[in-house]
Amino acid sequence: MAMRSALSRLSVVRSMESTRGATRCFSDGRILSEEERAAETIYIQKMERERLEKLKKKAEKEKAEKEKESADKICRTKLHPLDSTMATIKPRLSSFSRNISVVPSPQTPGLKCGPNGTTFVSSGIPDLDKILGGGFPLGSLVMVMEDAEAPHHMLLLRNFMSQGLVHNQPLLYASPSKDPRSFLGTLPSPTASKDDKSRHSDSEQDKGLRIAWQYKKYMGELHQNIDSNRGKGNHENNSSYYSGADDKQVFCNDFDLRKPLERHYFSAQRVDCVGIQDSTNLVALRDRCATFLAQFSRTEGSSSCAGHIAIQSLCAPQCEHSNMEWDMLSFIKSLKGKLRSSNAVAVITFPASLLSLSSSKRWQHMADTLLSVGAIPDEDKEMAKLLSGYKDMVGLLNVHKVARLNTQVPVILEATTFSIKLLKRRFLALECLNQAPVDGSSGSSYGTSGSCSGSSKTLDF
Repeated sequence: MAMRSALSRLSVVRSMESTRGATRCFSDGRILSEEERAAETIYIQKMERERLEKLKKKAEKEKAEKEKESADKICRTKLHPLDSTMATIKPRLSSFSRNISVVPSPQTPGLKCGPNGTTFVSSGIPDLDKILGGGFPLGSLVMVMEDAEAPHHMLLLRNFMSQGLVHNQPLLYASPSKDPRSFLGTLPSPTASKDDKSRHSDSEQDKGLRIAWQYKKYMGELHQNIDSNRGKGNHENNSSYYSGADDKQVFCNDFDLRKPLERHYFSAQRVDCVGIQDSTNLVALRDRCATFLAQFSRTEGSSSCAGHIAIQSLCAPQCEHSNMEWDMLSFIKSLKGKLRSSNAVAVITFPASLLSLSSSKRWQHMADTLLSVGAIPDEDKEMAKLLSGYKDMVGLLNVHKVARLNTQVPVILEATTFSIKLLKRRFLALECLNQAPVDGSSGSSYGTSGSCSGSSKTLDF
């Protein structure tokens, strides 16, 4: 009996010790009841199930991504190499770019692609294209303020019109003269490009080249091989190779102001001339511009060429609508709106001195690109001392505003005033104004550092 009672006591003690070790308590020391322990166990099991489900979903997602990548790699290997690269590389568009379905091809003659989806048309003056960052953007309105003392705005207008006709681009010209078509005979003619001149000079040098008698027989064999290849049909390959250089369309030509443009450029149906001298209002001109721009709507996919609109002296005093400033402002506003959705550029010249100050400011605000020309007096001795090359200058060009489409980044030009020069009295050029030397001799100007030789003055750094 004593043995049994001892064993029973020992089992009770062990059970009590086991229960003490398994007891769970609150932070303050209170022991959890059976219900609280059961709720805690259920909560722990629930959290464990959620953790396992998350791990399972993550593993399934990684597996699906790996399968998708492997399938894409297999498809890329089946595609053409060019197609695969085009499929992987997507053009990065700016957040300010317009959602236009049709963009002119960069291979189109007379057009050049720029940043942010902008396409440029040449102004007809290479220096002006460089100043403006590429030329006139498609869909922009260019306005030129005239000078009453000199018709330098006609130089800009003629080069712009000639450049479009050389590239076989349609032109709409409006003028206050009675016979606007007669103005086409004053347009300048393009000169031969530098590549053509170099190839021509090389051919002349080859003709006059003398070869030693030891190598004459090899030259004869070479000419025979060339003739045989042409006879066999390889002439097509050779011509296609050289046609890339011969038939290459220059984005901006150099125009000879003394040589008129050939008639076959503007005798076609692509040139439309409008006289605005006798028009009492601008309704007819507005309709002609709308009809002209309808041919180059971007939504209809006409990206094969770009339209040119040139309007000379919109508020000329000989026009009957010269006093209707609000009607002219309304016309400019509607024209700018139509240009935005078309592959065309419009250039308008106007005498700002004939407008009121408020109207002139409104017109300047409507322009995307704003330029002004000014005359230089012939006998201004003070200016001749200040500027180098003063004798070659015929006028000044001021850049007030540069068009920035599809972007909000401003343009900061190195200079805003340029001299208009006629090189050899034939070619139009724009140059930055340079300060003349100190003593008027051929030396360095104030802005450049001169030589120290022969100078007794010490230099302070």
